[in-house]
Amino acid sequence: MPGIKVGSNESFEEAYRKFKKQIDRNLIVTEARARRFYETATEKRKKEKISAKKKMLKKLYMLRRYESRL
Repeated sequence: MPGIKVGSNESFEEAYRKFKKQIDRNLIVTEARARRFYETATEKRKKEKISAKKKMLKKLYMLRRYESRL
């Protein structure tokens, strides 16, 4: 869990800015957004299928690019 120590001569705005930076570095906000909604099994499978298709197309593109150089 992120946390900061506030110095006696430090303003609230500075401490808040430091806290926000620490949260961004730990990816807490992005993880919370990802977990906000429940994802059903069919949605997970659909996303996996799309990502597998993208991966295959990328490999095919790289292979064709490599073969064209030969």
